[in-house]
Amino acid sequence: MTGASGKLGLIAGGGELPHAIARRCEAEGRPLYIVRLDGFADVHLERWPGATFGMAEIGGILKALKQQGCVAVCLAGTVSRPDFKRLKPDLKGASVLPGIIAAATKGDDALLRKILSVFEAEGYGVEGADDILGGETLPDGALGRVAPTPAQMLDLKKALHIAEKAGELDIGQGAVVCDGLVLAVEAQEGTDAMLARVAGLPADLRGSGADRKGALGKAPKPIQDLRVDMPVIGARTVEMAAAAGLAGIAGIEGRLILIDRQSIIDAANRLGLFVWGEPRP
Repeated sequence: MTGASGKLGLIAGGGELPHAIARRCEAEGRPLYIVRLDGFADVHLERWPGATFGMAEIGGILKALKQQGCVAVCLAGTVSRPDFKRLKPDLKGASVLPGIIAAATKGDDALLRKILSVFEAEGYGVEGADDILGGETLPDGALGRVAPTPAQMLDLKKALHIAEKAGELDIGQGAVVCDGLVLAVEAQEGTDAMLARVAGLPADLRGSGADRKGALGKAPKPIQDLRVDMPVIGARTVEMAAAAGLAGIAGIEGRLILIDRQSIIDAANRLGLFVWGEPRP
């Protein structure tokens, strides 16, 4: 085992990350129970044992985790901040919801820490996705065959700097820079939507398939708990960066989760993009 042993309760939102975690547990023979968050979790997660719960059904989730014998939890996948007025909490949910709402007013990181504390108070260990996946994070330097040029290096460093500064303000984890110009900063829409937005910008502001320019930078928020919200990329991220005319993607070494490392390398090599790991300060 690369991560901790014992049955894992996976609190699953949307995206590829919950699938990667479930596949890794399956491959390692680790018992798994998936709490599929209603409206967010992918229907294909139903191939593994689990059940669907509303976000405010905290009591039901905790009861299921206990009945299933889970000893640890992992929160993974994309979840949009809900309209708290529309939630339908159970008894336990009603008791903790005021604290969660109060934390939400202080930002996403405070909200995540509050949610984690609910599970920790019940005696569950909290595991990071990167630990479960065996440390499949971005290494230092070029991941595939393509390395950034000196001009592209300037863009990727600025993109990472902007992403870090945005993270300090609890805005998001990503930014796109082209020829020194900030084209986009990720907020609540997520990386895919941000890249689609860049792809829709005028051609003279960004690169193209014939003349790739600029970089996507992804960095964790300095104040965030990396067990829950470490940045993630997959082959789809590479494909969308290519569609936006970008020259590549950059992250901080050891601080960007790779979903299927080989598929990322294959996509980057095929499309001619760099995937670069900047050394940690």
